[in-house]
Amino acid sequence: MDGADYGVLAPAWAGTAAAALASDASFVQAMLDAEAGWVQVQADADLCSVQDAQAVREVASVDRYDLALLASRTPDGANALIPLLGMMRDLLKHDGAAATAGTALHRGATSQDIIDTALMLVLSKTLTLTLADLRSTAGGLSALAQAHRGTVCIARSLTQHALPTTLGWKAASWLSAVLDAEHQLDAAARQLRLQWGGAVGTLASLEQLLSGQPETTATSQSLSSDLAALLGLEDPGTPWHTNRMPILQLGSALGAAIAALGTLGADVLTASRPEIGELSEPREAGKGGSSAMPQKQNPVRSVLLRNAAFSAPGLLSTLFTAAGTAVDERPDGGWHAEWSALRELARLAAGAAQHGAFLANGLSVNHQAIERNLALGGDAVLSERVATVLAPLVVGGKPAIQALVRRSLDEGISLRDLLRLEISVHDLGDQHLYELFDPAGYLGAADRFTETVLADYSARKESWQSRN
Repeated sequence: MDGADYGVLAPAWAGTAAAALASDASFVQAMLDAEAGWVQVQADADLCSVQDAQAVREVASVDRYDLALLASRTPDGANALIPLLGMMRDLLKHDGAAATAGTALHRGATSQDIIDTALMLVLSKTLTLTLADLRSTAGGLSALAQAHRGTVCIARSLTQHALPTTLGWKAASWLSAVLDAEHQLDAAARQLRLQWGGAVGTLASLEQLLSGQPETTATSQSLSSDLAALLGLEDPGTPWHTNRMPILQLGSALGAAIAALGTLGADVLTASRPEIGELSEPREAGKGGSSAMPQKQNPVRSVLLRNAAFSAPGLLSTLFTAAGTAVDERPDGGWHAEWSALRELARLAAGAAQHGAFLANGLSVNHQAIERNLALGGDAVLSERVATVLAPLVVGGKPAIQALVRRSLDEGISLRDLLRLEISVHDLGDQHLYELFDPAGYLGAADRFTETVLADYSARKESWQSRN
């Protein structure tokens, strides 16, 4: 048994690309990349030899390490980087590298520099994947909103039938949330920062090294900038070891994406119940089956979106608690708590975005069910409109009309017939009364709102394409 985390108990991301991109092996590789990158930067500045950099690169492959052994040694220093460095130095000796390679390795750095930077490297890969799937989700929802701008359906408030709306506006509302989440996550992805500060965030060891080599033109700032560029990260100019806002911003952006997709999943789950039946997930071979009931086709994509939405808040709470109780120049446990919480948020967001993309681009619409459910509420679903328009024509005004609505519901009498008895044909013709109860005539600004969101999507899509 190899002890790898395959996601057997995490179906929201198991089997997706995120499972590999944010695995233990990927994180260890990211630490190795950070260490190798740092030695390369030193070699470029003539602070060590090209041979030293090559030797470190050759041991900077995760395939050369026993990750189970690494994990077993991690508690000894409370982080995985400490035993990893020991393993790297052992491999350097085994490979016959010069002693100077071991000296250049990790020189002037600290565990937090490598671990925080490695997390940013892992996130850079998962966020690229997540953003692509969020954009695909947005594309599917945009098409749904456009196709169903005129599809009148019932809106539900506190689980009950409320007023008419359109399926297009419902889809546009999901789209609006996904666009907001994508924008927030995109901003966070473009600000993934190098962490580089040395033991307590002063780079004292590196400064001391450089002061002893007057011939070099390198500075601690230039070396940090070069490392950031080599790793593809932003150079913040200063360490952020005590400033955990970058972690909170990332966590919040990931949580927002998960929440937006969770809302989509929850609404589809409700709409796909057989007794409602307005929407259904795309049928996919091998998905949605039951272990005991062959007739079932479970809405698994939506279930997994909801699973992610249930899981994310606790992880966000961990990040905020860790940041809000951080002490000194390296927190005593809070920093450690961030790692798994942030990684799991990244995996959940990536997995949810993949499921959301499949869902949004394959939803089936059942027009008959939509019409049936819209009709279930009868005339009562237009009572708000009727009360506003007809109050001046009924003795007692709105309270009297509200009483008629209650009587209609209690006695099963058509509200239209009750109003006909209260208002003369001279004051209100039959055709006008009929039109007042047409759901398509009481949609307010739904189409304008839908158009606004669709325009926003088009603008965002152009910005995505312009970057490629």
